[in-house]
Amino acid sequence: MIPTPPIPSQTPAPPWSSWEKWLQSPPGRYVLRWEQKCFDQIVADVFGFHAVQIGLPQMNALSENRMPLHALLVHTNDNRESASRFRWHPIEGNATELPFANESIDLIVLPHVLEFASDPHQILREVDRVLRPEGRLVISGFNPASLWGARQYLSRLIGNPYLPRDGQFISLIRVKDWLQLLNYSLDRGHFGCYKLPLQGEASMTRMDFLEPMGNRWWPIFGAVFLVSAIKRQKGMRLIGQVPPLRVPAITQLAPAAERNTLKNK
Repeated sequence: MIPTPPIPSQTPAPPWSSWEKWLQSPPGRYVLRWEQKCFDQIVADVFGFHAVQIGLPQMNALSENRMPLHALLVHTNDNRESASRFRWHPIEGNATELPFANESIDLIVLPHVLEFASDPHQILREVDRVLRPEGRLVISGFNPASLWGARQYLSRLIGNPYLPRDGQFISLIRVKDWLQLLNYSLDRGHFGCYKLPLQGEASMTRMDFLEPMGNRWWPIFGAVFLVSAIKRQKGMRLIGQVPPLRVPAITQLAPAAERNTLKNK
């Protein structure tokens, strides 16, 4: 008798198939370390009053920012223990319906939010609604055009993905197009994580030499990208200080009545 294959939904998933478990693996910790360094550099010079991180409580992307209020938007499925490790105000909500007033936030970071969302366009629309004009938006995600992305694509065919299987990874070009449609100007971008897609801690440690090489020779093929953008408001343009203009003095003229009087004499 030929055995019946198991139903795909009942097939046991790899141990790193979920996003939270993957972050605890050697590649996950490697990505978190690199992104923490990049977020610290970008948000350090962003000023205002209110900063919000959406998702990924395993990392404090606002640690180097000096705004008085740091908030973390957590979903019901997020790990609350990870969120309690940092000093911020946790707010439970949904990224597609942000519980903030219009144009009330100065800085928003989206670490790996769009690629695990069912409707990333709606998230960007909500972010655009609550972000102030000239506010900053920082997004991170996995780069499909990398060795990690190639292995993820091939591993889907054999049923053993390297990255979390529920992620729909979006290219940086597409993210830039979405931001430009919302009238955002790109401020800066980074690529990183050039190590080979391996799983062991020792094997990844031996590949430290690939980081400077990849950053120099094949920078756009990093496994992770991070992009920063500024919200621009239509009809609003900052031109700097306007120099004072001198109004030329008007020469003294004789009234017309006096001229006529002189002529009559």
